[in-house]
Amino acid sequence: MTGAPRFLCLATQTLSDRLPSPSLALTEPDGLLAAGGSLAPAVLREAYQRGIFPWFSEGQPLLWWSPDPRTVIEPASLHVSRSLQRSLRRHSWQITLDRAFGAVIRACAAPRAETAGTWLCEDMVAAYETLHRLGHAHSLECWREGALVGGIYGVRAGAVFCGESMFSRVTDASKVAMLALCRRLNHWGFALLDCQVANPHLMSMGSREVPRQDFLRVLADAALARAVSPQAWQMDPFEGRVE
Repeated sequence: MTGAPRFLCLATQTLSDRLPSPSLALTEPDGLLAAGGSLAPAVLREAYQRGIFPWFSEGQPLLWWSPDPRTVIEPASLHVSRSLQRSLRRHSWQITLDRAFGAVIRACAAPRAETAGTWLCEDMVAAYETLHRLGHAHSLECWREGALVGGIYGVRAGAVFCGESMFSRVTDASKVAMLALCRRLNHWGFALLDCQVANPHLMSMGSREVPRQDFLRVLADAALARAVSPQAWQMDPFEGRVE
């Protein structure tokens, strides 16, 4: 039908220089941009730098998305609830950076009670682990009494950190991880934490939805900013504390 929305089916060998513009993404389902292509490091880096990310379930083709609006958090504006403040006082939380990337992403990939499966298939896990080894993907780990109880991982795109997923094994662990990450991003001068799409957990912590074109404008400006070196993630500016 003439004028009907379409999305691009990509070749399996390369996606470089053929990523469609995010402006071509569908409105239903919101943000669906393309199918197929590759999870090679250069492809993933290009995608994140252009506000595009992969997201698909087991049994689906590789799908690429750029939703409108986009959910973001300004690192300095994270909301810390009273209950989270009490949890910070009550428990001894320890934070590390890039010490257990593999454990964090596999915990994020584990099936959860509210979902039947996982979107983090083995190919996705392997792709992000490769990005991590190359210094472009990072993790923050949250520990309590020597046990890994929460964490978050994502991809660095200039001065924007694209959060991909987080997990929690005890109450408040993912919120503590988010708080610790935002404190560090703010310290390093990051413009935004990209949360991709809204959910009640993120909204309760101060995330907001912005038009995609506004997000892409910030992303383009952030790409020109001096990026934090991968080595910085090995030198925790808060020495293992939450804040």
